[in-house]
Amino acid sequence: MENIADFKEIVDVIKEQGGDAFKYCYQCGLCDTVCPWNRVRNFSMRKLIRQATFGLTEVENEEIWRCTTCGRCPQRCPRGVGILEVGIASRRLATEFDVFPAPVKPIRGVTQSLTSDGNPLNEDQKDRANWTEGLSVKTFEEGMEILYFPCCYLSYDPRLNKVAKATVNILKKAGVDFGILGVQEKCCGESIRKAGNEEVFKRLARDNIKTFIDNGVKKILVSSPHCYHAFKNDYAEFKVNFEVVHITQYLNELVKEGRLELSKEYERKVTYHDPCYLGRHNSIYDEPRDTLKKVPGLQLSELPDARVDSLCCGGGGGRIWMETPKEERFCDLRLEQVSNIGAEVLVTSCPYCITNFEDSRMNREDSEDMEVKDITELIQEVI
Repeated sequence: MENIADFKEIVDVIKEQGGDAFKYCYQCGLCDTVCPWNRVRNFSMRKLIRQATFGLTEVENEEIWRCTTCGRCPQRCPRGVGILEVGIASRRLATEFDVFPAPVKPIRGVTQSLTSDGNPLNEDQKDRANWTEGLSVKTFEEGMEILYFPCCYLSYDPRLNKVAKATVNILKKAGVDFGILGVQEKCCGESIRKAGNEEVFKRLARDNIKTFIDNGVKKILVSSPHCYHAFKNDYAEFKVNFEVVHITQYLNELVKEGRLELSKEYERKVTYHDPCYLGRHNSIYDEPRDTLKKVPGLQLSELPDARVDSLCCGGGGGRIWMETPKEERFCDLRLEQVSNIGAEVLVTSCPYCITNFEDSRMNREDSEDMEVKDITELIQEVI
């Protein structure tokens, strides 16, 4: 296959985008052994790294778009190769040339929506706070205890509206002084950055940072691990330092401080799925489990591939917007694991995970025997 750019340009772009460490790769293949793709099809990250070394990256090939940036392979790499950075750099080069294979073409529409409406879902900015109707949610003002930032999916998606509403009900029950910024909010930009569009990410980040500063925001509560990662890690590149808390951490804190009492029985078999960007990328494992263990009657079981070894749902790295054939969906494998351990409720804490798991659940014969819940939805039932 012929390259669009010459070899040197490809190597230089990858180096500039943080992929210089690819030269340390000695092709051991450990990255391929843990990649979730190899549970559903053949895929070689090792091969992509090798191609990058020689400037032979095929930017028109779908393979550079497969990585979900789940973070499994960097943990196994003995040489510290910037595996994820190489993949993202390759996507940036493809984005510059506007080269998107068929399953990736939805990224064009997502990019346009992010640019014009501040969200990836082609929804009106003026409707961003519609989910709060009837909840009496205040607009954030300087001096409030915390800003709640629900993310695009919780703001617009009917299924995930329930998660935002459950969070609000919990915060009110605990007496938290909080507010939202509603129409002033824009997408955090984390996923479009991983999908290769650095320019759109920076624009969204600057807009959000300005909004936070103008409104006197100091502490931000988020429901999405992707927002958590962006605000805590990516936005630090802009020399700002907001205190960022994920809802799983905050729930645990509220319970420990006695501000939230888990008093009702929940006599069901439950298991918890670690989202990649909450667990592997940000090391938040214990807080959600500690909270669930405090729920009266709840029976908590661990899944295979738990905690640091958690099986990716397939939505990271911008894959949530790309087309994935049914037979190649990791989330189908995950739900089979849930079924095998006899869990009735799969609890997680990421909008991408919930979206993918719900889609897989509806295609199962035993769909009525299994529930997918955000941790806030479960906790709302027991307070």
